[in-house]
Amino acid sequence: MAGDVREVDFGYLLGEVDVLAGGPPCQPFSLGGVAKGDEDERNMFPEMFRAIRQMRPKAVICENVRGLLRPSFKPYFDYILRELELPFETRREGATWREHDEWLRRRLDQDDVPAEDRYRVIMTPVNAADYGVPQVRNRVIIVAFRADLNADLGLFKRLITPEHSETALIRSIADGSYWERHPQVPTKARDRVMARLPKAIPPEDGKRPWLTLRDAIAGAVYGEPALPDVPDELLDRVEHGYGGVTDHIGWPGARIYDGHTPNELDRPAKTVKAGVHGVPGGESVMLRDDGSHRYMTVRETARVMTFPDEWKLAGPRGERMRQLGNAVPVKLGEVFAKAVAGVLDKAENRR
Repeated sequence: MAGDVREVDFGYLLGEVDVLAGGPPCQPFSLGGVAKGDEDERNMFPEMFRAIRQMRPKAVICENVRGLLRPSFKPYFDYILRELELPFETRREGATWREHDEWLRRRLDQDDVPAEDRYRVIMTPVNAADYGVPQVRNRVIIVAFRADLNADLGLFKRLITPEHSETALIRSIADGSYWERHPQVPTKARDRVMARLPKAIPPEDGKRPWLTLRDAIAGAVYGEPALPDVPDELLDRVEHGYGGVTDHIGWPGARIYDGHTPNELDRPAKTVKAGVHGVPGGESVMLRDDGSHRYMTVRETARVMTFPDEWKLAGPRGERMRQLGNAVPVKLGEVFAKAVAGVLDKAENRR
């Protein structure tokens, strides 16, 4: 059911929730938004803290934009982390967040808050590409474990260690193993990519290569069938039903100009954004091997966000793109969810 989260009473879930996961609206802190921060009425961090107080979950996972780390937002972001540590220390009516932050600092210094009323917090800046997502997507993930569980934070950090790297992608392109996965790439397109490699190839780092937009279209994430290109004559807003794959619909009008550059096939895609009207600028445009360009289809964008092909999206194209831009890449969420589950399982087995 859709509704205003500020009107929801979560008390009926007290003691019933192991993990509370969410992403308070990021527009107040996004580089693509107005960046009003805590003054923006869309800031829903206070509602997340209210949900924690009413549910008392064992763990919390919160994903948000890297803009929270900007110097102008750092004081408020530090306050967010302290409030997550002590969510039951509620702000008195009429107090500013700075006044409440000072109170939280004092309570943390006193170190006498009961363990069941405290959380141990880990903040991790991430690039989704480092976790097997074919997209450069810089985010902040905050995870908190209730202190009375004595969660193994060292185990959590080990479980979220990135396994992919740009270095490994560069090396795979240089040594040819990348092209072995994509033998259909025309020689001219391959030569353009090879010409842009650094003169000094970085040393082996023991990681797996970043996945690229070409990998996503080829089905490398889940082993799906490769998506066919959409020819210019089919950029007509019509569902053509390529092999039963939905949302692979051509869309006309893609343009390239300064500050509006396209995605390249042999790099991870740029960050998928919701956009003011659901279809942002260069983030939705793809450069083909022959040098032409077109808008990415909704299905290609969903693959970049690592949604499996059977995932159903609703609404017109703009709304589907907005849904994808506001989502967490599935593969990124999976890593952190499994890490939290592993830590909680270990904590439960010790009790």
